[in-house]
This record gives sequence, C-alpha cells and structure tokens, in this order.
Amino acid sequence: MERRFTFDRVANLYDAARPSYPDALLDDIVAFAGLKPGDPVLEIGCGTGKATAGFALRGLDVVALDPGADLLRVARKKLTGFQNIQLIQTTFEAWPPQFGAFRLVVAAQSWHWIAPEVRITKVAEVLTPDGSLAVFGNEAVGLASPLLDAFKRIYAHHVPSLWEQAAAETWYLPGGPVATLIDESRLFAAVTHKSYPWKWSYTGSSFVNLLRTQSLYQLLAEPQREALFAALAAAIAAHGGEFELAYEAHLYTAKRSS
Repeated sequence: MERRFTFDRVANLYDAARPSYPDALLDDIVAFAGLKPGDPVLEIGCGTGKATAGFALRGLDVVALDPGADLLRVARKKLTGFQNIQLIQTTFEAWPPQFGAFRLVVAAQSWHWIAPEVRITKVAEVLTPDGSLAVFGNEAVGLASPLLDAFKRIYAHHVPSLWEQAAAETWYLPGGPVATLIDESRLFAAVTHKSYPWKWSYTGSSFVNLLRTQSLYQLLAEPQREALFAALAAAIAAHGGEFELAYEAHLYTAKRSS
C-alpha cells in the first residue's frame, strides 16, 4: 500500500490528533490570491477538513479532493453546515481536470504525496490565468532536552532507522524542495515564503496518538510499534507527564505565470 493511503485507516484519530493551521496563514493566502467570497478553490488532499473549513468560513467555494473514504466520512460530519464545500473521493491524479476553473489551488500537508509528473502541470491547467497556488504544512522543529535525549535512546533501541527517516521528512521547511520545484517548472512566478511559529503541549497519550496517524509508524509491525509507543509514553511520564513541542507552519505561494 502506498503510504498516502494509510491515513484512511485511522480517520477518527487523524482528526482528533493532527494539528490545524494558524488563522494568519489562511488570511495571508486569501490576501495573496486576491480572493473574494464566492471565488472557486480546489483543495488537494483535504483529509478530514483541517484546512477546508477555514477557507469555507472565508466565503470561498471549495472543491476538496481526497482518496480516503473514511477521511471524507469524518469531513462530511464536521462540515455538514457548509453549503460551499464539495467533497470528492479521488486522488488528484485521477480527478478529471476542470481547465481554468479555479482562482486558487491549495495543498495542506499533501503536496509531497502528489505524483511528480502531474503535481505542477495539472495545477497550472486548472487555474485561471490570474490564479494562485498555495502549498503549506506544519513541521515540528523543537523538542527540549532531556526528553529529546531520552527519545533518541528509545528509537535507537526499538527502531534505529526510524529516527533518521522521520528527521529527513522536512518537505515544508525552507531547505526542502517545495519552492525549488515550483520555481523550476516555469509555470509560476517567483515563490513567496512565510513562516508561522506556534507551540502545542502533549501528554504521553496525546503524543502517541499523533504518531499513530503518521504513515511511517503505521507501516511498522504491531509488536514493534506498540513497544516503541509504550517506551515513549513512559519517558514522557518520567519527565513530568507533559511537554511542549515547537512547530512552524510554512507557506509557499505563487501566481500562475502568464
């Protein structure tokens, strides 16, 4: 199974455990794209609607795509009061394009899952000539010692390779590939980048629940995964039972090139 399809297995937990996005980030996207209520927006990989609701609340007409039936079931329940959201079960790759139909295309924590051969070209095709692309995602950037040291020892004991794999998944940081891929396509004007720092507190159970929604952990054998999670929860309990994790939400925006 492709990793991007694993999230549907844990749809309810995904909605409860995954963080959302800062309001300022959504406001900046709307301002950058020059949108007004009623303007059409395409969201790629909406999941349970973490970002979808924010765009709908700003009066935009959102077509939201996701391949996960259970993810969309949760999204429909959450978004039932909105008349300006259309949820469609499909991948972006399989979705029949509506050429020149959207003023904005957004991808929240989903850009890295789209097939490279269509990722940018298909987005450009469905945008109006003055349309915009917004790609954004949250990145965990700060865990204080001594808990960080305890975590490193636990991963080294239980899953030595996973610490390096998790650390390497930094698509949305400024050093990641998002801006370069968009710039190199020559289908968009220069990319702008903004960062939004924020923090969240976790207990052992809430942190383990967050990890359960991540594909790297879902693909572990169950005994190995549960032993790792038990050790992490025990370490958090031994260090006060709660800790604060620093995040940055990173936003990349670009106008379609004429």
